[in-house]
Amino acid sequence: MNNKVKKQEISPAEEVTQMDIFLNDFGSSVPEIGGIIEGSVIEKGSNILLLDLGVFGIGAVYGVEMRDGMGIVSGLKVGDTVKSMVVDLENEDGYIELSVRQASYEKAWEDIEEKKSSKSTIPTRITDANKGGLLVEVNGVIGFLPVSQLASQHYPRVEDGDKNKILELLKKLIGKELNVRIIDSEQETEKLIVSEKAAQSEKEMVLISQLKKGDAIEGEVSGVVDFGAFVKFYPPGTEKTQMSEVDSRLEGLVHISELAWQLIDNPREIVKVGDVIKAKVIGIEESRISLSIKALKKDPWEEVEEKYKVGEEVEGKVDKINPFGAFVYLDSNIHGLAHISEFKDVYPGKMMEEVLSPGQMYRWKILSIEAKDHRMGLLLLKK
Repeated sequence: MNNKVKKQEISPAEEVTQMDIFLNDFGSSVPEIGGIIEGSVIEKGSNILLLDLGVFGIGAVYGVEMRDGMGIVSGLKVGDTVKSMVVDLENEDGYIELSVRQASYEKAWEDIEEKKSSKSTIPTRITDANKGGLLVEVNGVIGFLPVSQLASQHYPRVEDGDKNKILELLKKLIGKELNVRIIDSEQETEKLIVSEKAAQSEKEMVLISQLKKGDAIEGEVSGVVDFGAFVKFYPPGTEKTQMSEVDSRLEGLVHISELAWQLIDNPREIVKVGDVIKAKVIGIEESRISLSIKALKKDPWEEVEEKYKVGEEVEGKVDKINPFGAFVYLDSNIHGLAHISEFKDVYPGKMMEEVLSPGQMYRWKILSIEAKDHRMGLLLLKK
C-alpha cells in the first residue's frame, strides 16, 4: 500500500491568491478599493513609488498617481510613511496598486476649508487667463481669480474697456505667483474662488491708517478713465525701505471734478499714465481714497469779484452747448452759464446752435456772481 498522499488537483476556479489569504486572515482590516492605507517608502523613482505595507506586501504608486497637489511625494525619502488610496488589490505585477494623488485630494480640500476659515494669505501660481480673470492652483485644485478681485497693481486698466486688451494684460500674469485669500469654496462642485484684493486688505488698511484727510501726497498716475484718474502713492512718512516695494503703495482716485478748477470733458487732456502729480486727500472711506489735484491750487473764484462785476460787459468763448444753456469761459479758469431762458428773451424762436458756435468769442453781460458755488450767470448781447 502506498502511504504517499496523492496531491489534490485544484482547478483554476479554486485557486487562491496571496491576497485571498490576507483577506481571510485579516478580514475588514484590509482596505477595500477606495480605502486609505499607510506604508513606508522602500523605493522612490521618477515614475514609481514602492511602499512596504507590512503583512499586505508591497504597494506601488505609478506615474500621475504620484503627483499630488499637497507636495507630499516630492518630500518623501526611503523610510518615510505616507497614506495612499487603494486602486487595485493586486495588479499584474502582484502589487497593491495605490494612488497618493487621490488620497491627497480629501486632505487638499480639508486644507482649503481651513485656510478659508482662518482667512489665511497663501501663494498661488497663475496657470491661465480668460476674459473674466485668472486660473490658479491651490493644493492641486484649480481655482479662479476674478478680475474684480485683483489688487490695484495688477488690475487691467483699459480706457475703452476692450475685453481683448484686458485679456492681453491678464496673460502677462501667467506663470507669476500672487498672494491670495480663499473667499469661496465647495468640494462637491469643485468650486474655488480666490482674491488677491482680500489678501492685501489687512496690509492696505495698515497703510491707510497712516493716512488722514488733508494730507498732501505725491504719486504716479496709474490709470486714466472717463470719470477721472487713478494715482498710486506712498503714505506720508513711509520709510525709504518701504519705498522700493511696489506693494507698499496705496491707490486713490482723482475724480474728473477734482482734476482742475476749470470744467473738464476728458481727463486725458489733463493727465496721462506715468505723470507724477501732487494731490490732497479729501476723503477716506474704508479702502477707497479720494484725492484732489485742484485742492492744492489756489481757487480762482476767491478773487472773481475783484476781477468781474455784475452788470459788466465782457468777452467770452463758448466752450459747449447743452439743453439748458451754453458754458462760456471768460478766462482760463472762470466760466459762466448763459441759460437758455435768457437766450430766448434775446433771440425768440431761435436755437442756441443757430446763433452760437463752440470755440468762438462773443460779448456777454454778467447777470450774477456766486463765488462760493463757482457760478456765474451770463446774457448774450445782441450784435
